[in-house]
Amino acid sequence: MARALDAKPQVTNARADFYHRIDEENMTPLWEVLSQLLTREPQVGAKPYLWKYDELRHHIMEAGQLISAAEAERRVLVLENPGLRGQSRITEALYAGLQLIMPGELAPAHRHSPCALRYIQEGSGAYTAVNGEKAYMEPGDLILTPSWTWHDHGHEGKVPVVWLDGLDLPLIKGLGPMFAEPYGHEQRYPERLPVGDGLARYGAGLLPVGTVAADQNSPQFHYPYERTREALAQLVKADEWDKVHGIKMEFVNPVTGGPVMPTISCYMQVLAKGMKTAPYRTTASWVYACREGNGRTIVGDTTLEWKPRDVFVVPCWMEHRHESDAESVLFSFSDARMQQKLGIWREVRGNA
Repeated sequence: MARALDAKPQVTNARADFYHRIDEENMTPLWEVLSQLLTREPQVGAKPYLWKYDELRHHIMEAGQLISAAEAERRVLVLENPGLRGQSRITEALYAGLQLIMPGELAPAHRHSPCALRYIQEGSGAYTAVNGEKAYMEPGDLILTPSWTWHDHGHEGKVPVVWLDGLDLPLIKGLGPMFAEPYGHEQRYPERLPVGDGLARYGAGLLPVGTVAADQNSPQFHYPYERTREALAQLVKADEWDKVHGIKMEFVNPVTGGPVMPTISCYMQVLAKGMKTAPYRTTASWVYACREGNGRTIVGDTTLEWKPRDVFVVPCWMEHRHESDAESVLFSFSDARMQQKLGIWREVRGNA
């Protein structure tokens, strides 16, 4: 009779002796560990959790007094999931942190195999330069630094700027091909294109004639919040609300129509005042940041009360729903589209 996946065979003296002998050859019997490897449903360490921005902002600013952006390379406070402490992960596959740059500072140019996004939380006057093109930051903006692109951060303004970093760093580290490289003696990569070049080429509903996708990364690396918010407001007028998402849009690669980066997908959604969404469960993990409004997200038995600039996480396969007390706007990033490409994506909408 075939045994259940979560059952383990009896350990006899002969079997124990055999296990000991093959252990010396760096081998182990699959039937002893199968129940840990193949589970009926996802077994993840990540837990739902919310970081209240107003309560931790003083820590971010204190870091600005303790270490410079140049000395730190990147002055970031990592958001560690309480179920994954010490691993620099907000979920099993994703990393998140809050990065600070002060007026006059420069975070030196480097590149790395993990891809990254920057979602601007507060301040203005700072920029990210990607392969020599600057994108100036405003709250709510999304800026991308795809895999192996040179990027540096600078600040020409007068107030501190903080953004949410999101990377596929745990995924890349788990797969193996982790590479990182400083630009060299020069801190800044040479300016090669005028500010706004990528937005003009790819972000106006037009493409230069002959454009061919060079890779799976969006050639438009700056998505200003002003444009995003305008698009959402127009859809609100259409009054076509999804029971699970409200009104939700994905940032896309304008050349391919696919996600902005191969391993991380990014979204912005509106929840109407008083809206209570239907339950939703997906194999993807979601990292959210509230831009406008206030409300709560119920994840299983955990209630996460959020307001502007708060960050919260919904781990894989955990049922959740949103409730908004005012019209609210939520940014999120996820490994959803990557899972779809791999054919392992599942979702359950409502109480099905």
